[in-house]
Amino acid sequence: MRSLHLATTDDLPKILPLVASFHAHQGFDTTADHQHDAILPLLEGSPHGAIWLIGPRRAPVGYVVVSFGWSVEFGGLDAIVDELFIRSAVRNRGMGSEALDGLAKALKDGGIRALHLEANKSDETLHKFYSRARFQPRDGHLLMTRVL
Repeated sequence: MRSLHLATTDDLPKILPLVASFHAHQGFDTTADHQHDAILPLLEGSPHGAIWLIGPRRAPVGYVVVSFGWSVEFGGLDAIVDELFIRSAVRNRGMGSEALDGLAKALKDGGIRALHLEANKSDETLHKFYSRARFQPRDGHLLMTRVL
């Protein structure tokens, strides 16, 4: 897929402004140092996750961060879309859908058994987008978090 590229440390200057934009858009209270320190290990090859650039590698319009885990329920490796961002000026052109489809195929080919994500309960537009990408809510399940 031309619009999805596994990011490396060489891509750090391209990713940092995208992460800053996403965090500002979401209202996350993170600093530039926090953002840098959180993504650098993934660019350096951490086995816990990876980052893909969306769009042309030289001028990406977005990114997706995936974290890896293990699921007894799904019978092996699983993954969580931790962050997905497309610049607002180029949304609704199919790049996000294409990226999710390409990502799902690559992860499946790599042995991942399930791909999960989290969405704001009140964002119907986002729910429709994720539904078109074949993500479905799990009846009776609620993602809960304890910050450590």
